Amino acid sequence: MADADLDVVIRQLARQLHTGLMTRAKERRDRFNGLAAKAKGKESRDRFKMMAKATMDQATSAARRLQMSADNVADSYARSMRLAASAPVVEKAEKAPAKEKPAKAKNAKKTKQAK
Repeated sequence: MADADLDVVIRQLARQLHTGLMTRAKERRDRFNGLAAKAKGKESRDRFKMMAKATMDQATSAARRLQMSADNVADSYARSMRLAASAPVVEKAEKAPAKEKPAKAKNAKKTKQAK
């Protein structure tokens, strides 16, 4: 991974985060479905099922946003590296020794004397 382009690394890390996020969301969904199966009343069972569904919806949305952000960052990085590689190299000319500027005389204000 030392020689890998960073856009590839960004995409790989996003994939790992996506996988971890969806795994945790599925675990939580399964937990809520298990609680729904054990629930005694219809209302509590429906509430747990609704929470399981909402968990997956929210996790899917978060994973999608994460993936889009990572793709945008990776594309932006790759584009900037392509532009930097194709840009001509500007060599700086040696600077001539700076000439000393003569000291500016301060403008002395003439005051009129009142007689």
